[in-house]
Amino acid sequence: MFPDEVVQRCETIRGHYPTPKAAMVPVLQVVQGHKGWLDPESQVWVADFLGVTPMEVHEVVTFYPMLYATPMGKHVIHVCRTLSCDFCGAKELWAHLTGKLGVQRNGTTADGRFTLRAAECLASCGTAPAMLLDGERHEDLDLAKVDELLGAVS
Repeated sequence: MFPDEVVQRCETIRGHYPTPKAAMVPVLQVVQGHKGWLDPESQVWVADFLGVTPMEVHEVVTFYPMLYATPMGKHVIHVCRTLSCDFCGAKELWAHLTGKLGVQRNGTTADGRFTLRAAECLASCGTAPAMLLDGERHEDLDLAKVDELLGAVS
């Protein structure tokens, strides 16, 4: 189902843990990195690979916001939605991003380039507002910085 390189990376990861199940999140991240999301077939493959049930894998996929059970855009934006970020401009950031991208929270642009999601906390209260763009944290944001970041990945 996956290229040898992906399987080998998963085998290496699995070998670093005392039990195969403990390697679930990093193995899921490798599979997601290859496919872009964790479709049902990939979840079954991971379950077989780790010797767990498909439901155990699905529970993990749907629990962690950095794992995607649905297709995502090429670039995924997570905006912190905590009170600290809201007080420091995240509400304005949300309004700007939804207007600029033409999607609401959890939406993907029509061209498939961006998915906009909420993050529960990015641990950046002292440098709020914060967001992740493709897994990289960006802090102390204003609208101009956000536009610059989006332009850099376009």
